[in-house]
Amino acid sequence: MTIESNLKLRYPNPDGTFLNFAFNLVLPGKGVTAITGPSGSGKTTFLRCLSGLTRANGYVSVNGTVWQSETFFLPTYRRPIGYVFQEGSLFPHLSVMKNLTYGLKRATRRLNGKAKRTFDLNHLLDILGIQHLLERRPDTLSGGERQRVALARALASSPEALFLDEPLSALDQERKDEIIPYLKNLRTLEIPILYVSHSQEEVEHLAGTVVRMTKPGEPIVAMARFATPTNDPTHASFD
Repeated sequence: MTIESNLKLRYPNPDGTFLNFAFNLVLPGKGVTAITGPSGSGKTTFLRCLSGLTRANGYVSVNGTVWQSETFFLPTYRRPIGYVFQEGSLFPHLSVMKNLTYGLKRATRRLNGKAKRTFDLNHLLDILGIQHLLERRPDTLSGGERQRVALARALASSPEALFLDEPLSALDQERKDEIIPYLKNLRTLEIPILYVSHSQEEVEHLAGTVVRMTKPGEPIVAMARFATPTNDPTHASFD
């Protein structure tokens, strides 16, 4: 079970020059993989290419299913992903429960009306600690609560991969400390979770594998962390 990508993207700068990104990686097909590195190194661009939001040339497969090749491109709306941005972007006029119902309906459409669910809603409510928020509106929630609801809505759609793009960056330290224990619970899910972050603290708390992006065109380094007494990472270059 792996995420395989071999993608190239030529991205124009305002001054007429170009950035040439190359994402040639094989990542675990479950667990949390952190994507870190300096601004402009391609962290968010990598997620957007995997999701199809940005069209890159090359190949993507997730746990044996091809999403993109030289002759095939699965559009974003058909890719079985959950995507949570810096702001959870909940529907402000709907209750928490109705926001979650939107995710459930998306899963039903993607699964052609079948009742099969990857994740049980009650289980999501439990691991994210939002049972008591179901009747609330988003404008009455704290930032950490909104992000937990956004995570539950993304997972309610029964994704086969979850992409989190700096989901805690808009929160103060108190709210981050509130949500990190719930994010740790996501490590039990049997899907790959790609987590973009600048925060070394978040990476250390959550990730089993770390990918460090460097300047475009330079080799990407993946670090697989194992449960050893010293907790030292083992480095493996995927270039």
